[in-house]
Amino acid sequence: MSAVADKIIKRVRGKGRGWAFTPKDFLDLGTRASIDMALTRLVQSGVVRRIGRGLYDYPKLHDKLGALTPDTDTVVQALATQSGDKVFASAAQSANRLGISTQVPAKASYVTDGISRVKKVAGRTIALKRSRAPILNDASADANAVLQTLAHVGKANIDADLLHRLAMQLDDRDLKALRKAQPLMPAWMSDAVLKIGMVKHG
Repeated sequence: MSAVADKIIKRVRGKGRGWAFTPKDFLDLGTRASIDMALTRLVQSGVVRRIGRGLYDYPKLHDKLGALTPDTDTVVQALATQSGDKVFASAAQSANRLGISTQVPAKASYVTDGISRVKKVAGRTIALKRSRAPILNDASADANAVLQTLAHVGKANIDADLLHRLAMQLDDRDLKALRKAQPLMPAWMSDAVLKIGMVKHG
C-alpha cells in the first residue's frame, strides 16, 4: 500500500465509520492522481466503498446485514464538498426542525446555493433545490434554519408570533451572523431579521 493510501486510511478511520467523502478531502496528502489511485486500491481491497462518481464512504457494518447504506445527510455533505456549493436542509425540513411546522417532508430534500439538480447516490435519489435564502458558512445550523424557515413561510405570512418563536431559537452569536448577512437577503427577509433582533432584545 502506498504512503498516500496509508495517510488516507488514517484519516478515514479517524473520522469513523459512516463518513462519506470525496478525493477533495485528501488534497493535502498528495497529487490528485495519486489520491485517485490510492482510493481505487482501497475500494478494491474493501477498505472503503465507492457510492457514486467521485464519492466514497467508510461504511458502518451490521452483524447480519453487512455494510449499511450511508446516512443521507453525510452523503449530502460529501456532495457539497465535491461541488464546492453550500448545502442545507430544505426550507420545509428547517421549519419542522424549529417546531414552526408539524408537517414532516416525505422525502429528505436540501437547498443549495448552486444549481438545482437531482443526484442518485448509493441507491437513493437526493434533490437539491436552489435556495431562496442565503446559506451561511459562518453561522450555526439554527441560524440557517431560521433563514430557510422564513423562505418556507414567505413574506405574507410573517407575524409577531412567528418572529417571537424564531427569536427564541437564536443566541447573540446567531443574530450577529444573520445581521452580517442581511445584504445577501431579499429586502423583506432582511426586515424580518431586524425585527427578530428587536424581539430578542426587547
